[in-house]
Amino acid sequence: MSGYISEFEVYLTEHKNLSTNTLEAYKRDLRYFGIFIDEQQLGDYLKISQVDTIAYVSYLKKQGKANSTIQRNVASLRTFYSYLHNKGYISHNPTLDIEAPKAERKMPNVLTLTEVEKLIAKPDLKTSIGKRDKAMIELLYATGIRVSELVSLNLSDINTNMGYIRCKNNGKSRVVPLGSLASKAVEVYIRDGRNKLVTEDEEALFVNYYGKRITRQGFWKVVKRYTEALDIRKSITPHTLRHSFALHLIQNGADLKSVQEMLGHSDVSTTQIYLEMSNSKIRNVYEKTHPRA
Repeated sequence: MSGYISEFEVYLTEHKNLSTNTLEAYKRDLRYFGIFIDEQQLGDYLKISQVDTIAYVSYLKKQGKANSTIQRNVASLRTFYSYLHNKGYISHNPTLDIEAPKAERKMPNVLTLTEVEKLIAKPDLKTSIGKRDKAMIELLYATGIRVSELVSLNLSDINTNMGYIRCKNNGKSRVVPLGSLASKAVEVYIRDGRNKLVTEDEEALFVNYYGKRITRQGFWKVVKRYTEALDIRKSITPHTLRHSFALHLIQNGADLKSVQEMLGHSDVSTTQIYLEMSNSKIRNVYEKTHPRA
């Protein structure tokens, strides 16, 4: 039987252009299935029926495997048996109707409003860099734009008088409202901070110590430095502010469609997770406080 697997591995390597990690995952999944076949005394890979593959999914569940792991195992088996069927080694693909459990949606980390306010208040406004950092954090939380969009902003993309920014992502442009507090922080930075950092013509709104456009990595270091100083014991990334923006809007009554448009999601199902998080929090409060919950 090892000959069929070796042949399948050659097929994956030469025709699928898979990464080393993906190829190793296929091998590992097939080896694990082989253990199941031996334990259940099913013979070999070519004698497997649809009932056997369904039983294997149940076996993985009993082993405590995560839904995402089971999904990957099923995908590996489907590819393997599709190959065997196409080559004529088996007359029927036993994985055609097998169903894997849906992967759990991992809820993103978010900051509480108190934590956001502490983060915004942390930069030292006596320095140009402090003014810049406060403006970046304020703007990111106020708009929910992506970090890549934040660092790509030019001076011409922001209008603090009218209260909006224009950001671009993958060739698409959208206008996002900007609140008064974020507008003020950006104005202070442009007036009293940016001019001391920029030494030559530079269109970027946010610049580094050398007067050049700040990078995503540079902003990540900014957020990391302040969260460590505040001793916020969460896994915080610059994207956490985007998640916090969306969840806080939903919790305060914003409709899903509006949040979707502000975030720039092409599909509302992507935005749905924030509604699920909000409902989950409401449910937890109910169960802890209602006398007959």
